Amino acid sequence: MKVLVTGASGFVGSALCGHLIERGLTTIGIVRHFPANPVPGVDYQIVSGLSESELREEIFVGVDVVVHCAARAHVMRDSSIDPLAVYREVNVEGTRCLAEQAVNYGIKRFIYISSIKVNGEGTSGHPFKADDIPAPEDSYGVSKWEAEQVLQKIARNSKLEIVIIRPPLVYGPTVRANFLKLMRLVKSGLPLPLGAIHNSRSFVALDNLVDLILTCLHHPAAINQTFLVSDGDDLSTPELLRRIAKAFGKPLRLIPIPMLLLRTAALLLGKNFFSQRLSGSLQIDIGKAQQLLGWIPKISVDAALLKTTKHFLKKTERH
Repeated sequence: MKVLVTGASGFVGSALCGHLIERGLTTIGIVRHFPANPVPGVDYQIVSGLSESELREEIFVGVDVVVHCAARAHVMRDSSIDPLAVYREVNVEGTRCLAEQAVNYGIKRFIYISSIKVNGEGTSGHPFKADDIPAPEDSYGVSKWEAEQVLQKIARNSKLEIVIIRPPLVYGPTVRANFLKLMRLVKSGLPLPLGAIHNSRSFVALDNLVDLILTCLHHPAAINQTFLVSDGDDLSTPELLRRIAKAFGKPLRLIPIPMLLLRTAALLLGKNFFSQRLSGSLQIDIGKAQQLLGWIPKISVDAALLKTTKHFLKKTERH
C-alpha cells in the first residue's frame, strides 16, 4: 500500500508517517518546508499550497490512500479581518482541490482529519456522537464542517471512499499550545487555583488517533463514515492535572477557588477562551468506531501522559 500524508511534518502527520514506515508502507509526505526532524524512509514532496498547479502528477502516481492532516489550525486570537475567509481558503478549497486530484488519479480512499469543533464547543450531560447534527460555533469549526460537506459531495459523485475523523485535543510527545502550558504549570510546582472545577472532558493521545487512522486505511466498514475519537477515559481538569503530576512524579497543590471568581479573573485578563477550556465539559462517544471497526484505544491515558512528560523532561534537559 502507498499512502500520501499531507501536513507530514506536523504533530499528527509526522507521527503517522513514522508508524506507516514501521509497517513497511510506502509513504509520501506533503510539506511546505523540508522537516527539521524528517522520518527516515518518507518521500517528502515540498509544495507551497494545495492548488492544482502545486499538486504535481508524480506526487499521486501509485497512491492508494490519502490522509489529509494539513490545515489552517485553530487560532485563539485571530487578527485576520475575515477569519472565515482565510480558513475557507486553506481548509475548504485546499481540501476540495486535493480530493479532486485524488479522483483524477484513481486513488481509492481519502481520510480527512477534521475536528470535534464540527459538533460544537461543549457538552452538557450528553456526549457528542458521530451522527449528531453539526453545530460549529467558530470560523475554524465552520471551515472544517464545510470541508466535510465538500468531501461527501465528491464521494457521492465518484468512486472515492471518504473517511472523516473528528478528534478533540490531541496530546503526546512534542505537544504544544494549551496542553504544553498545563504541563509547565504542573512541573513548576506552583499551587493552582483549579480545585473547584467539576467538568468532564475527552482527550485523545497521539498514539490512539494514529491507531484509528491506521485502522481506517483499509477497513471496509469505514467507507463514507464519520468517526469521533478519544481515549475513552474522560477527565475533569483537576483529575487531568493530578495525572500529569503523577507522570512527572511531582506533588500537586490545587486550591478550590470558586468558579465565578476564576471566570471573572480570566475575563479581565483576556483569557476567557482558555478559561472555558479549563472549566467547561466536552465529552465524546466513541461507540461508533468501536462497533463498526472493532477499534479500542490502544494506550491508556496514564501511559500516554508518561510518554508525553518523559519527552518534555528530555527536551528541557537539553536546553
